[in-house]
Amino acid sequence: MKLVIAIIQPYKLEEVKEELYKKGINLLTVSEVLGHGRQKGVTEIYRGAKETGNLLRKIRLEIAVNENFVEPTIKAIIEGAKTGETGDGKIFVLDLNECVRIRTEERGSVAIG
Repeated sequence: MKLVIAIIQPYKLEEVKEELYKKGINLLTVSEVLGHGRQKGVTEIYRGAKETGNLLRKIRLEIAVNENFVEPTIKAIIEGAKTGETGDGKIFVLDLNECVRIRTEERGSVAIG
């Protein structure tokens, strides 16, 4: 079992969801987060003065999958989120030691769905 975490641009969320659904990946958690990568925020002009914002609005997706869905999940995220520009985001894949479905108390890969 793996936990796939992706940080993407907010305007790419619908495209990423569509790509995930096409590959049969329907279970995900979405959060609005703040952060920055190499671009270190944005520079804006406010009342004639330059101001650099340190944090940008991003979307964080968390998707728990069984081993056979790891690569399709990664590919779907890339297909939906990639623009080729700086700031497209990152994907992290972590080992998931346990998953428990609260309703039935099922554990492991069965509980993921």
